[in-house]
Amino acid sequence: MSIKLDTRAFFFKAKTDYLPYYKPFRITIDEDATLKDLLFAIQEQNENFSFPKQKLVFRINGWVVEAKQPLKAVVERLGTDLQIDPVTAYRSLNGLKINDADFMQSYSLLEPYADESDLKYYKTLYALHYASETSNYRKEYIGDAILLLAHKMISEGNPYKAEILKAITEVESGLFDCEYDNNLFDAQDHTSAIEALKSMAKQKHEIDAPSLLDMIRARFTSTPKAPAHKSTEKPSFDNITIPDIEEKFVAYYYGDNAENKDAIEDLITQKCAGLIRFDKAHKRCGLLIVEDDPALAFQKAGAILLDAFDNMAEVLVIEDPEAYAMISRNFDKIEKAVGREIGLELTTAAALSRQLSAVTA
Repeated sequence: MSIKLDTRAFFFKAKTDYLPYYKPFRITIDEDATLKDLLFAIQEQNENFSFPKQKLVFRINGWVVEAKQPLKAVVERLGTDLQIDPVTAYRSLNGLKINDADFMQSYSLLEPYADESDLKYYKTLYALHYASETSNYRKEYIGDAILLLAHKMISEGNPYKAEILKAITEVESGLFDCEYDNNLFDAQDHTSAIEALKSMAKQKHEIDAPSLLDMIRARFTSTPKAPAHKSTEKPSFDNITIPDIEEKFVAYYYGDNAENKDAIEDLITQKCAGLIRFDKAHKRCGLLIVEDDPALAFQKAGAILLDAFDNMAEVLVIEDPEAYAMISRNFDKIEKAVGREIGLELTTAAALSRQLSAVTA
């Protein structure tokens, strides 16, 4: 059995082209084919389409995929209209071939403390490195892969723990810019490893930072502050009301929690003017990094809001109350971070359900 595909493939030669461009291809291919087979099928129609024969990693509809990925799985999730891009467009040398020197440059941060098994493990993370969401905002970001290697080395008892933590935190864009949100098609969640590294790095900073003399000086020269109290309870925003919501187009941002996705989207479809779908509905919004890097957090939140707004949403429903609190509290700063006014009304999933239930009653 075969599959018919409409594809758009990326073309660019760094030596001759000023800008990249796309060419359309209609491909009929066996359903048991891999993505590498798909690339060869495109190349049969246009010999100038270029891709690497080794370390073949690229993007389909924004997701990072590897050569061995079954085409059928991609079509089941993404459909038959596929756009093919290099894994990092600005690093393209010729089509999908890229300058990947940055991969080993990141490894050099930990190379003095690593052994052969560490290097072997790191090389398995090639695709993950280029799927790092933070790299979409910070080109100088060291990549998620080197952070996972750091966690592995420390967890296995590497004696250079302090040096490893220093190496991944003192670079221009490192550990504290990472809100784990990787774009691999077949992804694993490494949030716990990243957050564990941050905890270790912060503990080390607290230990190293103030000397006894500094603490004595601070005691007599600064105004005493009340101890900070951080509530562990999620804020409640159940009573938000959006005027005439039934007549508006509504988008739903669920982030990394899709548990209520179907129910909320069905509710919007049934009770409002229309459901607006947008690509970044599943991305993280900067909540985990807002204290360490607010500028980056606001950029990420702004990208999500703009994606919904530019798809004609009038209202954005936010699943996580803490994400709602962060976004609504910093809305002006988020607009400034992206350089746009964002004409969205915000509410939470709980408040939406409550409001629409009242309307029905």
